Amino acid sequence: MSSILLKIENNIGFITLNRPDVFNSFNREMALLMQDTLDACSNDVNVRAIVITGSGKAFCAGQDLKEVTTPELNPGFRKILEEHYNPIIQKIRNIEKPIIAAVNGVAAGAGANIALACDIVVAADNASFIQAFSKIGLIPDSAGTFFLPRLIGFQKASALMMLGDKVSAEEAFNLGMIYKMYPTSFFEEEVLTLATTLANMPTLALGLTKRLLNQSLTNNLEQQLNLESDLQIEASSSNDYNEGVTAFVEKRKPEFKGN
Repeated sequence: MSSILLKIENNIGFITLNRPDVFNSFNREMALLMQDTLDACSNDVNVRAIVITGSGKAFCAGQDLKEVTTPELNPGFRKILEEHYNPIIQKIRNIEKPIIAAVNGVAAGAGANIALACDIVVAADNASFIQAFSKIGLIPDSAGTFFLPRLIGFQKASALMMLGDKVSAEEAFNLGMIYKMYPTSFFEEEVLTLATTLANMPTLALGLTKRLLNQSLTNNLEQQLNLESDLQIEASSSNDYNEGVTAFVEKRKPEFKGN
């Protein structure tokens, strides 16, 4: 069975991390396959929204420690970061389609930070998030030090990273770390509803919004205003804009195509 599963249905690409026996922790084969799968979703015009989730009881426990403690298997941390996790984070942020992290269980270490790099993070009520790095003498990676302080503030992010506290889904929601928490019994249904909503929206505009949000992390006000002007002109020339305005005037539900 593949360590990464991909199902495309109703314009949604469902990516499932699939090593449940090790809580979906990443080894080299899985990390490289994850990159290929993200590329496939990015390049497929029939995929207008992406969902990343885990099989079994966990979302992702981060790095497979067996790999790094077995000399003949260990790629070394530079290769793990530069060839495994950093490209995954970059692809998640650069794919101009909405990406949902559907956190169905524990998300630890790099697994937590991959989730936090997604556009919208939702969690089952039995899920949890752990910046587990300090427990084994490591520092947070996979852009955790970039995204977590921006989501919950410097002070709380610093404490969670240094102490390695386990954060429940409810606490993550209250901190502003995630968008919503759903009851476990309805989790898959709620995720499907959310993904379907996004896939039926003007996804070209959503992709441009994502580009703006990415740039806002480094732009000054003037640069951001100029970029908004440029991308608004691009959005206003799209078929989706014409459809949205026409549907509004005609008092009907728009049918967006993502172009």
